[in-house]
Formats: sequence, structure tokens, C-alpha cells
Amino acid sequence: MNAVNPSEPHLRRQLGFTGALSANIIDMVGVGPFITLPLIVTAMGGPQAMLGWLLGALLSLADGCTWSELGTAYPEAGGSYAYLKSAYPPKIGRAFSFLYAWQLIFSAPLSIASGCIGFAQYATWFLPGFGHTAQTVLALAACLICTALLFQPIRKIGAVTRVLGGVVIATLLGVIAIGFTHFSPSLAFSFPPNAFHLNSSFFSGLGAGLLVAAYDYWGYYNVCFLGAEVRDPSRTIPRAVIGAIVIVGTLYLLMNISVLGVLPWQSLTHSSSGERQYTMAVFVQTAFASHTWAHAAGSIAVILIAIASLASVYALLLGYSRIPYAAAQDGNFPAIFKKLHPRHGFPVVSLSVLCLVTLICCLFRLQEVIASLVVLRIVFQFLLQGIAILLPKHRAERTRAGRFRMPFYPLPSLIATSTFIFILLSRPKIVTEFRLALLVLISGLMIYATRYLLQRRPKTA
Repeated sequence: MNAVNPSEPHLRRQLGFTGALSANIIDMVGVGPFITLPLIVTAMGGPQAMLGWLLGALLSLADGCTWSELGTAYPEAGGSYAYLKSAYPPKIGRAFSFLYAWQLIFSAPLSIASGCIGFAQYATWFLPGFGHTAQTVLALAACLICTALLFQPIRKIGAVTRVLGGVVIATLLGVIAIGFTHFSPSLAFSFPPNAFHLNSSFFSGLGAGLLVAAYDYWGYYNVCFLGAEVRDPSRTIPRAVIGAIVIVGTLYLLMNISVLGVLPWQSLTHSSSGERQYTMAVFVQTAFASHTWAHAAGSIAVILIAIASLASVYALLLGYSRIPYAAAQDGNFPAIFKKLHPRHGFPVVSLSVLCLVTLICCLFRLQEVIASLVVLRIVFQFLLQGIAILLPKHRAERTRAGRFRMPFYPLPSLIATSTFIFILLSRPKIVTEFRLALLVLISGLMIYATRYLLQRRPKTA
């Protein structure tokens, strides 16, 4: 680990296991599974969508091994930035780490905005006459509120994440309990004809379903971005990563089976249906339809899911704000991003910039945000890390004492990388969706090349 001058402002290792696990859980859950169930059911054409959730969990476990290895080898602020810089040869690593930090200015706000938009969609349950403009205003407000809540020391933030993590888990358990006490196997397992016929349509639907599942599971690595603030990272990081995947993956699968046992899957595929926009609220209301308080129960579900979505936005802003900071500390990003809050010691400029860009991303629709996010993240992060873990430099690093070593190395990483490539290639509009990634790549390379040439220019007296 890098030595720290105690007289200078620096990040403090005050985040323990429960705080780290909770930060991962609330990042993973958020509003994702509560609002994307109709998307994955539509993509896969029926309750076989449960296969997408199961394979998404296995993909996360395989990739979680990669994150755990890299996180314990390089427990620094910024997560992927530090991994790409350290695992690749110096010149290549510096270029890749810059490109990762550069694309984060676009992809992180997309991820954060998806939580804000999901919050707004559920919140309009109480405002049925409000349209897209009102939802946008609510999404903007959610972003500003969560940013304001992060203006405090990491020690207090760890306590907040534990509370929010408890609310998120309680919400998932509540949905599961309601579903299985009102469960209809004939609804949950009403597979359409040829549901598992292994043709091109099946694999195209599986790819689309895995894209949504990948989005919903992402966040199991949030603690890695806080590597410089984690106590005992060699134990805390892998336990928080793998633990969050196991907990959330189990809850996701149970939750979706329970919902499909109450709501007919066909109703989730109609773009104008309430089941599609307020899935969990309609689910609760349907389960208690024989009671006069059914609508009130649906409203309580909306409130809990709104809290879960805000918790996700909170965790995302917390984790991603450390990456531009880490790049600036390394001299590979504008120096202003390494400025810390004078009292609470968090990256104030980095957090503020991410907030501003997120406000712009909140103007788009959820489906557009998710597709753009997943393509960017796979290209600039997951594939590069999957290659990094195979390189000689990391192979030497993983032999040192106190490192997490994935079982059956490097098989889990190869499985994860292959699956991410499958998700990309199965996209029907892959050329269109790659435009943003290409724009980010070209602009990033131009900026990096310009900075590199300016730095090499000899200084004149």
C-alpha cells in the first residue's frame, strides 16, 4: 500500500465489513429488480426469464472472483483505475486507466441516473396525472438530495449504508413473503410453447435478458472503489463482494418467482400497463385484492422501493466519486479532481462533477440509459479487467501472501469475459449502441495523446 503523509489530507481506512457489504448490497439492488422485471420477461418471452436471473448470478460470481483478486492485490481508491494501471505494462496501463476514468464521466452518471429515473417512475404512483416532465424533475431532485447526504465523513457514511442496506433487504424479503403466501404455480410456470427450444430466437432473447440481469446485479464490486478506505482489505473486499452476490442473487431469484406467481407474465409485456411501470405496487395490490386496504399496501411498497432506489443512488455516487480522484492523485487526470473536502475529507470536486453530469443523464428514458451503460461498462471495464488478470504482472502479484486467489484460476475470469462478449454480440442494434462507446474512445484517445505530447515537449527557459 502507498505510504501516506499524515500531515496531508488523505482518505481514511474506516470502512469495516458490514459497511462494505451493505454498500455493495444497496448498490446492487436499488430500483433495478423492481423496475426491470418486465424488461427481462419481455426479452425472454415468458417465465423462463428466471433462467436469465440464475445465469446472471453465476456470471456475477465468476466476475466477482476477478474483482476480489484485483481488489486485494491493489486496495487503492478508484478500483478499476488502479487495477488497469497496475496490471498492464506501464505505458499501456496508464493509457487504459485514463480511458477508464474518462469513460466514467459518461458511464457512472448513466448508472446513477437509472436509479434516479426508477425512483421517479415509482414516485409518480402518487401523482397519476404527471407525465415525463414531472418524472424528470423528481429524478433531478433525487440526485441532488443524495449528493447532499454524502457531504459527511466516511465513518458516518458507513453507518448510513448499514441502515439503508437493512431497508433494502427488508423490502426484498417483504415482496418474497407476500408472493409465496399468494403463490399460484400455474401462473409462475406457465411457459409458452417451445420456451426452451435452442434456436436463434432463444439465444437472442437470452442475450437481451442477460444484459438486463447484468445491470441489476452490478454493484457487487462497489467496495473496490473504496479500497483506500477499507479496513483489512485482503479479508473485507472478497467477503463483501462474494457475500453480496450470494445474498442478493438468492433474493432476486426468489423475488421474481414469487411475483410471477401472482401477476400473469403476459401483463408485464404490455408497454402501457401499470404492471410494467409500477410492477411491485400492482403486485402487492393484486395479492391483497380481496382487502379494502390493497391500494394502501401498494403505496407502502412504492415508498420502500423509492427508499431502495435512493439508497442505490447514494452508494453509486459514493463509490464512483473516488475514481476521478484516484486518477488525479496519479497525475493522469485534471488536478482539480484530487481536491478533498477540507473538513470531511471526501473528493468534493469529483462528487460534484458526477452529480452535474447525472442531472443531464436524467433527461433520458430508462431503457436508453441501461443499454448505453451496459455497452460502455463492458467495453471499457469488464473486458479490460478480464484480460488484465491473465497478464504476467498480475500472475506474479497474486502469489504474494494475503491475496485472494480465485478457485480454478483463470476459469471464472474466462467464463465471465466470454459471457460479456456474448451479451454484446447478441444485441440486435449493436452498431447503433456502439456509437457512444466509439465516441468516448476516440475523444479519450485524442485527449490522452494531446496530454502525452505536451508533457514530452521540452521546457524552454
